[in-house]
Amino acid sequence: MLPITKIIPDLLKTLESETTVLLQAPPGAGKTTRVPLALLDTPWRDGRKILMLEPRRLAARSAARYMAGQMGEKPGQTVGYRTRLDTRVTSATVIEVVTEGILTRLIQNDPALEDYAVVIFDEFHERSLQADLGLALVRESRQALREDLRVIVMSATLDTAPIARLLGDVPVLTSEGRAFPVDVAYRPLPRNGRVVDQVVSVIHEALAEQTGSLLVFLPGAGEIRRAERQLESQMGSNVIVAPLYGNLRTDEQDRAIAPAPEGYRKVVLATAIAESSLTIEGIRVVVDSGQQRRAVFDANSGMTRLVTGWVSKASAEQRKGRAGRIEPGVCYRLWSESAQFGLAEFTTPEIQEADLAPLVLELAQWGARSAEQLDWIDRPPSAHWQQAAELLQWLDLLDTDGAITGHGKAARDMGVHPRLAHMILRGREIDLGFLAAELAALLEERDLAGRSAGADMQERVRILRGQGPHHGIDAARVKAIAKSVSRLAGNLDRPRELPAEDEVGRLLALAYPDRVARKRRGDAPRYQLSNGRGAVLRDQDPLARHPWLATAELDGKAREATIYLAAPVDPVLLELDLANHIHEREEAVWDDKRGTVIARRVRKLGQLVLEETALPAPSPELVQQGLLAAVRKKGLKSLPWTPIAEQWLARVSLLARCFPGDWPDVSERWLTDHLETWLGPFLAGMDRWRDLEKLNLNQALASLLDYRQLQSLEELVPTRLTIPSGQSVTLDYTVENGPVLAAKLQALFGWTRTPTVAGGRVPVVIHLLSPAQRPLAVTADLASFWCNAYPEVRKDMRGRYPKHPWPEDPFTAEASQGTKKRPAR
Repeated sequence: MLPITKIIPDLLKTLESETTVLLQAPPGAGKTTRVPLALLDTPWRDGRKILMLEPRRLAARSAARYMAGQMGEKPGQTVGYRTRLDTRVTSATVIEVVTEGILTRLIQNDPALEDYAVVIFDEFHERSLQADLGLALVRESRQALREDLRVIVMSATLDTAPIARLLGDVPVLTSEGRAFPVDVAYRPLPRNGRVVDQVVSVIHEALAEQTGSLLVFLPGAGEIRRAERQLESQMGSNVIVAPLYGNLRTDEQDRAIAPAPEGYRKVVLATAIAESSLTIEGIRVVVDSGQQRRAVFDANSGMTRLVTGWVSKASAEQRKGRAGRIEPGVCYRLWSESAQFGLAEFTTPEIQEADLAPLVLELAQWGARSAEQLDWIDRPPSAHWQQAAELLQWLDLLDTDGAITGHGKAARDMGVHPRLAHMILRGREIDLGFLAAELAALLEERDLAGRSAGADMQERVRILRGQGPHHGIDAARVKAIAKSVSRLAGNLDRPRELPAEDEVGRLLALAYPDRVARKRRGDAPRYQLSNGRGAVLRDQDPLARHPWLATAELDGKAREATIYLAAPVDPVLLELDLANHIHEREEAVWDDKRGTVIARRVRKLGQLVLEETALPAPSPELVQQGLLAAVRKKGLKSLPWTPIAEQWLARVSLLARCFPGDWPDVSERWLTDHLETWLGPFLAGMDRWRDLEKLNLNQALASLLDYRQLQSLEELVPTRLTIPSGQSVTLDYTVENGPVLAAKLQALFGWTRTPTVAGGRVPVVIHLLSPAQRPLAVTADLASFWCNAYPEVRKDMRGRYPKHPWPEDPFTAEASQGTKKRPAR
């Protein structure tokens, strides 16, 4: 009996009176396949269906098949599933297992979800973007339209605190997992060792020392293939090596999940896809590399990059839980026991790292124009939201107020990323609709041809149409992508001829106007993108002969991204298709070689110059713009700083920290971002870099303060202090932990209270010097120094400097700068 069975009566009873339940159950408890079946006979269902969300297509299909098998049926009868590429649902279906994007479509089409009695969020600990969005929409739907709609949030390693805060005081039910213990063995990666090599070594160790089949977690398909190649020639005839990842053919995925034949052992090489929801029969050993690969979006570049990093403690427990479901198990971890304590508690929610364009468009359709209009477990980052909104407005999917346009509604209905939907719709207008559907279907999936095929997107179209190379191409994937093409193309006829080279690029430029690339001067295949970033083709790529490209996929590196998928594009067509985004203006740029400002009239697509002509007589404002660009390029340190200016900056920075909001931010970043405000007015009459030597930086900085601040600056942060000997000593605010006052120790006798600045908030750090001006002590508490440290200093120094006073009582001694006074004769 599965452990979840014990708690199901409590769950059913709770759902009679409550509409929301959090259910915690460790891996192997049976929650995914037992809970939906247990809800079939509940009276509150009242003929409505049960909807369960799974984070992955493989898990959705597997769970539906298992439940259907438990009822002696096939998927599509009582139990069915819906994914983007595959659906098994009929009029008889009561339990629908769907991938999470499907819920968004269902609730947009029917906000009340009238056909459903309950929505189950399975494996919610993964905190996928669509799960967070789905829960937010379901909650809003319940509050406005369906108070009776039940919600069950299920997870194996759920951090209940943030969810409990959002949902309120809802019941939390906890189920015990299987009683079989799992021993943990740590096998950290050797210094300079490679993950795949260590994984293969530990697999051999586990096969020799343990019984049963192995589940091995690797970060991605590339590592899986490398491990598979190493193992193929090393495994005995009774060991089956089976890869398992999302882009694998369905029959190969099924082969990995199926139990090993009698007399055989299986080594399943899997990505995080096997962490949850999947039951792989016969597994009692887990080998965990401890690494995962996830997509991280950069709002500045508008690109997503794949990042490989350590799993969280929660994910590590999930993986460990895959072992020992049928008997005591073992988990080998490729990190040290001490490193285990340093892992993050939970995986970062996807909503914090994802491209939010699809979410923002969905919410615009829902009627929400800002993230604040919905309740979130974790609110989307404002920078990501802003970037998404700007992109959608550039694609004419949102208007300037953030409301969805008619074009946006049509794009949302396409069921693909907004960029690709926009490309399809505009492609139809220029009689390239079918090709646009092909490109969208290809780009929605992982690269069909792989990195070795070069970056040319037209090659992928040839493969899809059966006119390209077939070696190494997954026929099942080609068939699945072709099915997506049929859905996206509608009733459009498939062209007989291959597309012209510039037609593919033309369509890609419509989807990615911020990634149009122009080749830089020189032979290297380096390009500048219209978003201002740099990009490079891999060595020997045939596309390198083209001066203009429309790029669709890059690795997202900040400095210079590698182009993975692209196509040549004709700049004449860019002028035609992207006319609304091409702007002509006068600008000034800095020429390092000449050391002067170059003024020009330019036509630009984003940051990409399409055409330029020199301006013989630029305006003073334009020249100033060029000088400010030079300062930004060279950095603030290139300006003529004086000691007075440096001290001023440090003094005002101190006040800004002590009195937040009352004094300006004068950090390097703020000053750089606001050069026009404080530096621009002082550049009048200058047009060359050497002219900046005449710049009065003190005056420029002082312009940041108002009259009241200028009056109180010297009072709050004085530049000098008078010490007991009567001298006026300079304070240094630029040193770390400043301000610092450095003075001869004898000159401070009688000074018992440490001086302060910033209205008493900051003590002055005293550097006490010997008669030879060498440091004796540093203190921010003079009274304590005189009482505790001075006697030792006196003992050491009085013999070395006998001509200088070293009184026993420094509190009453007279301060002096010189030596002892000679007694009168």
